Amino acid sequence: MNVYLSKPTVDLESEYLSFYQEWKDCGEVMVPWVISKDPSDFQEMIQSLLDAEEGKNLPDHWVPDSTYWLINEEKKVIGAVNIRHQLTEGLFNSGGHIGYGIRPSERRNGFATKLLALSLEKAKELGIQKALVVCDKGNIGSEKTILDNGGIPDNDYIEEDGNIVKRYWIEL
Repeated sequence: MNVYLSKPTVDLESEYLSFYQEWKDCGEVMVPWVISKDPSDFQEMIQSLLDAEEGKNLPDHWVPDSTYWLINEEKKVIGAVNIRHQLTEGLFNSGGHIGYGIRPSERRNGFATKLLALSLEKAKELGIQKALVVCDKGNIGSEKTILDNGGIPDNDYIEEDGNIVKRYWIEL
């Protein structure tokens, strides 16, 4: 599995738009949340992602975050990850440090496990010593991915709508 993380770049516009459209077409919630950003002004979208990493132009109460794309040898965008540099109360409860997703057509191929492993390396480079990674109860694939990367279960969090968030810590 020869894949790597890339910072968002205009050089991968057509590959990213294919990734984005596949998510839109499948009708699922786009995960991580940053992939739901409108790419119609692609350069502006890329700049907003790069600004967020530096903590620029963030909405109130948001923390800096880094976005990476999981790319294969053919430059196909396989997945995306968003790494929050610190935790707010909301992120502590149900968001975690790392949100990631694999394009629907590439699931069940081990890419999520690899994406999370590479993301944990990036989180460590950011100075995060213990990463919180979460998934919804019943998301067996994500739960297995987190456990395969050393996740230690913590208390679940019940959101206002009754959704149960499984919380895991990973030592870096």
